[in-house]
Amino acid sequence: MTPSADQIAAFQANGGFTPSTASTVVLGFVFAVLLLWGVWAMRTAYVGWADRRLSQRQFLGVIVRFVAMYLVLGFFLLS
Repeated sequence: MTPSADQIAAFQANGGFTPSTASTVVLGFVFAVLLLWGVWAMRTAYVGWADRRLSQRQFLGVIVRFVAMYLVLGFFLLS
């Protein structure tokens, strides 16, 4: 549902910023958290692989799942 011009003006008057700015900040936060989680997951998987607690297939599975999740989330949130 697209807000009317009056709703946008009221939002900007009360918040001091536009809805598109708020959307950009929220999306940036979501992607930053996802990237931090992905780095943590890949680092943990690497440590497990280096200690021979994970196979190479499991290690690559973690990386592939993260990349797929990032691409799908990017498609849904940025389209």
